[in-house]
Amino acid sequence: MGLSLQSNQSFFYGLTKTISGMVLLALGLFLFNSSLNAAQQSGEGLPPEYTFGAGDILEVSVFGEPELSKSVFVRIDGKISLPLIGDVQAADDTAENLAQTISGKLVKFISDPNVTVILTQSNSKAYYILGQILTPGQYLITQQISVLQAIAKAGGLLEWAKKSKIMIVGRPGTAQTIKYFNYDDFLGGNNIDQNITINPGDTIVIP
Repeated sequence: MGLSLQSNQSFFYGLTKTISGMVLLALGLFLFNSSLNAAQQSGEGLPPEYTFGAGDILEVSVFGEPELSKSVFVRIDGKISLPLIGDVQAADDTAENLAQTISGKLVKFISDPNVTVILTQSNSKAYYILGQILTPGQYLITQQISVLQAIAKAGGLLEWAKKSKIMIVGRPGTAQTIKYFNYDDFLGGNNIDQNITINPGDTIVIP
């Protein structure tokens, strides 16, 4: 009977610990979503309009001109190649602005060109996650993503991860910054602002 009681106590202790962990995670996600919704309602924290980069694939359509409409690849020099007008700078430009640029060049060849540009595959916006994580590597940014969501997407932290010293290193080529994320602190409802949005080129390092 003593052994059975001890086994039952161990089982209920483990179950209680698991439920507590799930409650903390749910609380953390609730706090993040609440802060995100508040920011969106105030107009803050919304993702900026997408700008193209090397590796992206675009669909350029010219209404009524199928021979001028094509799928193009943004080269490493940031340009795309189109019939009649040749190379056009696409990197760091938006779909609307690029369509206007192409229209301005085509007007020499056709009357009143109607151009649309659509991003069909995003390859230029990526972040990296390294260290004590289940699936380290490069991840594409297809929508706004936070530190906590990036960790979840990569499979979660490994057992020996130093949860209080997670670093977010800004992309190279800029005034590089390092910010810190305390996993347990955030799940406890403290300092929720540390769950920042990941930007293209950022690297999350989990020691």
